[in-house]
Amino acid sequence: METTYSVLSKDRYIIKNALLEIAFIADEAGIIGTQTDLFCIVIEAGKIAKVLPNNEELTDAIDAKGLLILPAFKDMHVHLDKTLYGLPWQALSPSRKTVQDMIAYEQEIIPKLLKTSTHRAELLINLLQNYGTTFARTHFNVDNTSGLRSLENLQKALDNKKDSFKAELVAFPQHGLYYTDSASLMKEVAQLDSVDFIGGLDPFGIDNAIEKAVDFTVELALDNNKGIDIHLHDAGEEGIRTIEYLAEQVLLNTELKGRTFVSHAFALAHLQSQKLAKIAEKLAAAEVGIVSSIPFRSTVMPIPALLKYGVNVLVGNDNVQDYWSTFGSGNMLQKANLIAQLYGWVTEFELSRSLRFATHNRLPLDDNGNRQWPKTGDEAELVLIEADCSAEAVSRLSKIVAFMHEGNLYWKN
Repeated sequence: METTYSVLSKDRYIIKNALLEIAFIADEAGIIGTQTDLFCIVIEAGKIAKVLPNNEELTDAIDAKGLLILPAFKDMHVHLDKTLYGLPWQALSPSRKTVQDMIAYEQEIIPKLLKTSTHRAELLINLLQNYGTTFARTHFNVDNTSGLRSLENLQKALDNKKDSFKAELVAFPQHGLYYTDSASLMKEVAQLDSVDFIGGLDPFGIDNAIEKAVDFTVELALDNNKGIDIHLHDAGEEGIRTIEYLAEQVLLNTELKGRTFVSHAFALAHLQSQKLAKIAEKLAAAEVGIVSSIPFRSTVMPIPALLKYGVNVLVGNDNVQDYWSTFGSGNMLQKANLIAQLYGWVTEFELSRSLRFATHNRLPLDDNGNRQWPKTGDEAELVLIEADCSAEAVSRLSKIVAFMHEGNLYWKN
């Protein structure tokens, strides 16, 4: 989906007729609605400088026309380096059933895909922006087939989009650390300033060495001042052992607290409540987050329980129309909508809280209905959307009309 924008950006400008949430509306039964009002928002040097009472008589202001203003969306798990987006349609092959099958397939097709991966990464970024996303945590392959070329091509795409999009990078040994001997490449890429996280893949299922693979990843992160974000598809006891062992290492190396994540972590979906509570408490104590691509086939993750125990839960699209999955739409608002449907979050309050999964935990109102965003000094990262409130935006997948990145406003033509 190619989208064009009119770029309206200045060193300092004002948006008038901007609809903001200001409180919840309640009766004896509870919260039944969201109160809003129109404001002027002053943008200066990439920040929100002021939020003022509305003045629709201003002639030199950009008119938001009553559109709702929400925090811009963040995709916290995506693979920008290996999409099929922009190529002819291709469904998944019934012959590739395991991660090992997919590794073999990647070794075959990556050389061809790398020839155009920069252009297709830009197309995918355009798609994400079309749905209001201005930031992504993107994994990139580090393997013996592509070497560091996936990173090099991805960086070109990000450089080309730097005025309107930002990303943090995860070095991802998609073909295993030891399954295809990618450890030496990981040591090389970990030294790069552009890399933010050290990734991993199924320490048991692919590398058959939980402690060895986790220890290597932790050491690499510590030595290079990086975070950790590993893919964990392993279920059963091995998956749980991996999660627990990683959390234990973070508790021993507290500089990794808040910087360590397990993506997918499907093993958590099959635990009884007492065991889940014990592991969730350990994750919360170690400040190890879970990153989910809700839903994943028939696997429904225990997101409400993880939140109850204080685990940081992030969400991403993961695969957007690629050879691993064709269901990723690139729409983070749709992810929030799916979460609400999966867990039966249907009230005004619950739907408004579901927005957090699209915005990386940033919400206009706190749980008590006090306006906490936007405020002076906040980064000027926002979307203008055709909705009366965030609950409606989540439920109806409302249309994004414009987005702002670092104070630059991009209005769809």
